Amino acid sequence: METKRIVLYLNQFFGQIGGEDKADTPPQSVAKAVGPGLGLQAHLPENCQIVGTIICGDGYFNENLEEASLAVRQMLEEFSPHVVIAGPAFNAGRYGMACGMVGKIAHDMGIPAVSGMYPENPGVETYRQYLYIIETGNSAASMRTALPAMGKLAGKLANGEPIGPPAEEGYLSRGIRRNVFVEKRGSERAIELLLKKIKGEPFETEYPIPHFDRVEPAAAIADLSKVTVALVTSGGIVPKGNPDRIEASSASRYGKYSIAGVEALTADAFETAHGGYDPVYANDNPNRVVPVDALRQLEKEGRIGRLFPYFYSTVGNGTSVANAKKYAAEIAAELVNEGVQAVILTST
Repeated sequence: METKRIVLYLNQFFGQIGGEDKADTPPQSVAKAVGPGLGLQAHLPENCQIVGTIICGDGYFNENLEEASLAVRQMLEEFSPHVVIAGPAFNAGRYGMACGMVGKIAHDMGIPAVSGMYPENPGVETYRQYLYIIETGNSAASMRTALPAMGKLAGKLANGEPIGPPAEEGYLSRGIRRNVFVEKRGSERAIELLLKKIKGEPFETEYPIPHFDRVEPAAAIADLSKVTVALVTSGGIVPKGNPDRIEASSASRYGKYSIAGVEALTADAFETAHGGYDPVYANDNPNRVVPVDALRQLEKEGRIGRLFPYFYSTVGNGTSVANAKKYAAEIAAELVNEGVQAVILTST
């Protein structure tokens, strides 16, 4: 039986290079299984062999997407794999985005790819149509269940076996629908589902739709002249040099920056860390994203009580819903504790 070649993609941590201090590591490769690949090999069919591992730092990949993508493509061409496995990335946003991009590169080369991610990882929504993403828990604690599922699916792809639906194989929906022949026509199936619903019996829809949170808007503030207003942004405005190292995509943190006594943000002191839009105009005048100048004018005119002496900033580009909720809860709790009554949230 022909040996099927598998190539694994890992970040700097799982590639055993180092932690966040090594996140700027450029792509490199070794002709063997590394880290999770050692366990993954045991879950692959006998005719499937991990022949190489590509390793790249999360920071480098996301901040140098074009260069990293080109390097990964060249390495894949050298290894000539039948299947690419990326991760698993769990709920690590930058890692998930890199794994997703590796899957897209493989897809563009005609090579099937498999990854593993938590459903809220931004890599899922961005790249799900290009590769199969096994659903995992939100941390590496679910490695033991992720690797067998990824290995099984990768083996089927390598050997050209038919791939079942998401519920059967354990991967997240790819947003791809295929025509199939079934015994009963649509009207009969619809009536059966309706009767089950009326009777309170379990049923499964054939056409799942996404569910989004509904947030009730806060009541309008009648008189802003006595209110403390704070500025919060997902536009990535940070002090020059980005001291908190907020990522250009899939941010894992936010920053809090003083504007006490500052009449307007200047290009000499502030810039954007955001990687999802052209930074030229934001860097030229950071007030376009965080309007300190306009709020100071309103403060002088007495139209607002005062501007809170700090603003909060993160990058919304690819940031997971779970992280966004976490940041919002922490920032909101602090602002409430400081007596802030209104927030202006700016985006891009």
